[in-house]
Amino acid sequence: MPELPEVETSRRGIEPHLVGNTISYAIVRNSRLRWPVSEQIKSLSDELVFSVQRRAKYLLIELGRGWIIVHLGMSGSVRILTEELPEEKHDHVDLIMRDGKVLRYTDPRRFGAWLWCEDLETSSVLAHLGPEPLSAEFNAQYLFELSAKRKTAIKPWLMDNKIVVGVGNIYANEALFAAKISPEKIINTLTLAQATELVAQIKKVLQRSIEQGGTTLKDFLQSDGKPGYFAQELFVYGKKGEPCSMCGTPIESIKQGQRSTFFCRECQK
Repeated sequence: MPELPEVETSRRGIEPHLVGNTISYAIVRNSRLRWPVSEQIKSLSDELVFSVQRRAKYLLIELGRGWIIVHLGMSGSVRILTEELPEEKHDHVDLIMRDGKVLRYTDPRRFGAWLWCEDLETSSVLAHLGPEPLSAEFNAQYLFELSAKRKTAIKPWLMDNKIVVGVGNIYANEALFAAKISPEKIINTLTLAQATELVAQIKKVLQRSIEQGGTTLKDFLQSDGKPGYFAQELFVYGKKGEPCSMCGTPIESIKQGQRSTFFCRECQK
């Protein structure tokens, strides 16, 4: 599933081709995604693109009269084509630009979304989201205060978008390893010093992944069709049974909230 770095990489890839350009019209081949493609998107005509932003794992395309909200779901991707190439089976949405370029959305599992919103403040999908992990609002004091009255394991808690957005499974695993904190640690036992280190490592891991173009494990490709390279820098994710790079202890894997967790029991306490 594309996580925050993959979505940010996609945003950076499509932004130069869309901002200042005009959407001549949209082609919607299959509107049956996670939610039906909004009717306003189907009828787009001569709409100038003002910005391409990101909130959590949503791409936000700002137009004169509203916003297109795109979620990549489990297997979705967007890429820029220099011309209208023949569509393939899972190519569901095209934005045809005035200069001849095409923004194409591909989604084999059809669990993504293309929604319309006139005002982001009224968007139900963006409501109740926590702070962005790379923002100043996400800091040690914030995390420490939230953790005080909770009695759940820290790793699933970090993946709650009401706590902080975009810290998906891969990056929660990697940040906890870098901070030397067990994913099984009960959150209300977190110290301020540990919260400080964890926030720093979350920011560092996410930023490094963005710089590497995201993490390609199975489905993700950048907007130019190239893979992300952060997978080459993973320390624990997907490495069950392999020796820890720090101490040599075999990496363990457990299930937490239906998701696989990878960690070193020796390094992470």
